Amino acid sequence: MTLTQADIDLEIAAEHAAYEKRVADGAPVEHHPRRDYAPYRSSVLRHPKQPLVAIDTAQDPELVELHSPAFGERDITGIDNDLTRHHRGEPVGERITVSGRLLDRDGRPVRGQLIEIWQANSAGRYAHQREQHDAPLDPNFTGFGRTLTDAEGRYHFTTIQPGPYPWRNHVNAWRPAHIHFSVFGAAFTQRLVTQMYFPNDPLFPYDPILQSVTDDAARQRLVATYDHSLSVPEFSLGYRWDIVLDGPAATWTEEGR
Repeated sequence: MTLTQADIDLEIAAEHAAYEKRVADGAPVEHHPRRDYAPYRSSVLRHPKQPLVAIDTAQDPELVELHSPAFGERDITGIDNDLTRHHRGEPVGERITVSGRLLDRDGRPVRGQLIEIWQANSAGRYAHQREQHDAPLDPNFTGFGRTLTDAEGRYHFTTIQPGPYPWRNHVNAWRPAHIHFSVFGAAFTQRLVTQMYFPNDPLFPYDPILQSVTDDAARQRLVATYDHSLSVPEFSLGYRWDIVLDGPAATWTEEGR
């Protein structure tokens, strides 16, 4: 059976109605989506179905690090957070500045934490060998950056406005423009992954990934705010987006995806 947008819209509406009923019946607000959210087809196929495996770090403290991902082969440099300067030529697209703070549940800054981003280029294509979208690649844009939060928990990136892209979840499925964020704690296993969206995107209602965040307030917290004070004259438009790690104002994360 080939799913249409109308089919997905009905499934999303049913999921939202069920969530609202649970909350009305006294269930707690859900900040994170279910791992088997039906309208997001690949989530159903790949979400974990077995209990987590515990690792005894008391016997070998380095075991976790040896079996965890490693990003980058060198220390962070001064241009790692400027994705427009990673190649000799100028990337194609509208330059943007994205900045915000990494905060704990009480609004306190989380200092010295590694934040990485990755994204599609202005045509909606990732620089990845398994990418299937036939939009053009940009030889001057790889779409990956990283930085450390400062003493106030602030991060800062300069990049290119990403484009939307098709993703074959159903007929005529398109992802809204977004940037993926990865936040690391003291070890690589302490990793949270989320997505930042841009205001007033017409694709929001049609995207099962964004709509899997059934709580409206939590969903709105994934959308950045245009901030004119962050815009750089004659260079880039500015967006502000804070990431809250825990508590009632927590930022949605891709748990188990």
